[in-house]
Amino acid sequence: MSYSILYYSEQVQEDIMNLPDTLQARYIGLTTRMIEHGSNLGLPHTDSFGGGLFELRLKGAEGIARVFFCTMVEKEIVMLHSFIKKTQKTPEKELKIAKARMKEWKK
Repeated sequence: MSYSILYYSEQVQEDIMNLPDTLQARYIGLTTRMIEHGSNLGLPHTDSFGGGLFELRLKGAEGIARVFFCTMVEKEIVMLHSFIKKTQKTPEKELKIAKARMKEWKK
């Protein structure tokens, strides 16, 4: 049962691949697991924001990052937005970007 990873845009893919080394390595490791087992890896790796929006939680020596994603019926996982986390709470601005992109993608 194999899933595929898609990106909202080339820029989103570039942003993710330009994360600091340990965060990028963590992303690659977790998405490899997602391809094999699906998007729900459970806490502390993934979490739901409701309405079909999820986050991939990355933690490494250089800090913490989040990658928002949604899933599609055809076993596709769509990476929507990433950012380096600097505060305890997810900034509303980052959440709005991810929600808008998910809405656009699902149309």
